[in-house]
Parts: sequence; structure tokens; C-alpha cells
Amino acid sequence: MLRFHIDYFKGEGNAQPKPGDTISQRAVVEAILAKHDAATNARRFNAVLATATINHAIEYHRLFTEIQKKRLAQDETFQPISTNHSINEFDLYYQDVQQRIKDHKYSNADYPRQNKIDVMIVVDMLLTGFDSKYINTLYVDKNLKHHGLIQAFSRTNRILNDTKPYGNVLDFRQQQEAVNEAIALFSGSDINRAKEIWLVDAAPIVIRKLCTAVTDLQNFMQSQGLPCTPQEASNLKGDDARGQFINLFKEVQRLKTQLDQYTDLSEDQSASINKVLPEDTLRAFKGLYLETAQRLKEKQDKNRAEDNDKIQELDFEFVLFASSVIDYDYRHRFE
Repeated sequence: MLRFHIDYFKGEGNAQPKPGDTISQRAVVEAILAKHDAATNARRFNAVLATATINHAIEYHRLFTEIQKKRLAQDETFQPISTNHSINEFDLYYQDVQQRIKDHKYSNADYPRQNKIDVMIVVDMLLTGFDSKYINTLYVDKNLKHHGLIQAFSRTNRILNDTKPYGNVLDFRQQQEAVNEAIALFSGSDINRAKEIWLVDAAPIVIRKLCTAVTDLQNFMQSQGLPCTPQEASNLKGDDARGQFINLFKEVQRLKTQLDQYTDLSEDQSASINKVLPEDTLRAFKGLYLETAQRLKEKQDKNRAEDNDKIQELDFEFVLFASSVIDYDYRHRFE
């Protein structure tokens, strides 16, 4: 199973909620709308909003409808989340929800997004006994503890591929102490060891790893007598050099994908990431990666590199790059 990234959302202003308390439901909805695209990797995954009571769930649905209607009136490019169902036939309704969750495996080009589902507002259902690789985010406005907490969090961490590096949890009730108790209980370790087992690295650590990965790529390009730019990387000579580029840039993209789904990055952290690897530069490198990887993959498939073990051992991770903005549907060319 994947580890978890947990964002303990505190809201705005100096008055911070106490553990177990919640901010207003309107503020929760505003926060979800602000963070949902990042949390779900541009809506490639589903999310669950766990709330305390049926009345709260009904109010959340009303607020999502109201707030998104206003946003759509102000910005016609805004894409609302959530959908409506009838529960007159409960079994059919439940089956429909499950199917919409699973249908997230298809690209929007192959299966329209209105037939899928973005957020499931739940009280108890779907928090236990339901597994989907396409759920990666849990929004929590409900007090949880021990087994129930781990069960709820575990809706998000079923392994899929590198586009889903961890399970995302956005907690609106400041339950850090309850989380620490639960993971220590279920790991049988001291709290520091338990955090290593259950939780992903904090953003500053991953940012440092990204800086190191970019430096490794720069040093390699320099060793080839080339500046570290997408234009110059296309001038790499020989399959060995191209294979090294594949491995080095794949690590850069893996770390960037991980950071892209952190919902608690500060403005300074986002700026430092962009300084290390500007978005335009990253996009150009992705395009070059895909071209180079496809060329080497064809050689692998035709056994033209059978006497070159390094090329035969390359793992191109096309799905990781298919998740990028450059071309969401690119992956279908390699399946």
C-alpha cells in the first residue's frame, strides 16, 4: 500500500480551530474547490468527503451547488465537481456510484467526464469495505480515531502507478494527535518510526530531492559536453547516453509529480520549485523524453539492442509522463 500525505487545514486568520473542532462548512467547500485539482492530479482520480452526519452531508451538497453556480456565472471556463443521483432505487444508485468511480480509468477523450464522479459526500458508506485504485483523496470533516481512522484513510492508498504516488488526506478537524496515535498503534513502533512507515516526506525534503535530481541531470549533460536544455538534450549521441537521460529525467518527473499533488505548499515553496524547474522547461523536457523513450522502446521490442543490457533494462514509465498536461491521451499510443 502507498503512504499518506496529510494536510491539516487550519483555515484563514489568527483564530485557529482546536483539535476535533471544524471550520465552517462553507470554508471547507471553498478549500476543496481550491485544492481539488492539485490533490487529484488534475481530476484523474476521485475523492471522498467524509462528514459527521446526514444533515451535514445534505448541507455540503447544497453548498457545492450554490458556490459552483456562482463561480460558473463569473467564469464560464470553471468546471464544477460533484454530480446528482436519485436514491429512489438505492441498489442501482450505489452501483452507479461505484461504476462512476471505476470509470475514472478512462481518459476524457474516450469517456466523457460527466459520466464519471469527482467527489463522493459520505457519512459512513465507502469509508470501509470499498476499494478503488482511482480514489486518491479523502477530505475529512469528521472525528476519527484508531481503526476507523486507518480504515477511512486507506480508501486512498491502493496502488495504481506512478501517477498516484501516495494517498492524499485533507483534514479539516486538526486531528494530528489522533493520526499519530493510530499509526503508532497499527505499526507497533515508536511515533518517529511509525511516521516513516505511514507518511510521505514533508514538502521541504521532497523539494531538496528534486533539486538533487535536477543537479544530477545537469551534471550528466555537462559530462556530454552539452548545456542542460531540452533543445541540446536532443543532440545526445548514442543509446547509452539517451538511456542515462531517460533514467535521470524520469526521477525528476517522479518527484515533480509527487510535489504537484501536495495540497499544503506555501507560495515560497511553489516559487522555489518553479525556479529549479520552470514549467515551460519541464514541458519541453517531457516532450523530448517521450520521443527518446519511444525510439528506445521500439529497439527493445525489435531486440535491436539485445547486446546492450543497459537499453534492454530501461523502464520507460510512459504512464507517469502520460499524466502530464502536455498530452493526457498520449498513454493510449503505448497500451
